[in-house]
Amino acid sequence: MEMAFETERLELHVFDDKHIEYVKQFWGDEEVMKLCDGATSHEVLFKVIAAYRTCHEVNRLSVYAVKEKETGEIIGAAGFNITGAISEVELIYHFSKNSWGKGFATEAALACIELAKNHGKVQLVTASASPENIGSLKILENIGFIFKEMKWFDDTEQEEPYYEFTV
Repeated sequence: MEMAFETERLELHVFDDKHIEYVKQFWGDEEVMKLCDGATSHEVLFKVIAAYRTCHEVNRLSVYAVKEKETGEIIGAAGFNITGAISEVELIYHFSKNSWGKGFATEAALACIELAKNHGKVQLVTASASPENIGSLKILENIGFIFKEMKWFDDTEQEEPYYEFTV
């Protein structure tokens, strides 16, 4: 299990098929994903993991499994969706319910910003969240993202606050 980055309490690892049971606790959970276009079916999760692993192999940047050092468990995912040039990437993070409210998302998001800075090719990091997801919006603002506009997103079929972070 290749580690991409380490913080005081967390490790970001390249996804592995062994992570599937943990992944079900966030991407496969309706409550966790209700503001993000819903849960991903468990049958599709292996493909999601494989896609992020391939993304890391190709780009040396991806979405990563977030491991809590104290428990050794995968508690979420954080990193970058890359849909075009590596110069502009989208920050995402999702965490299992039992890890909410402990600062893990903020710590992982800051780690991701460091990954983007260290990468060398990333110039802009974008992010958005449902207007109802006050916690995620606060995280973005607290780690230095700048609100740009309300923007329509086809996948969630709604306008969402859109943020940018210049690397």
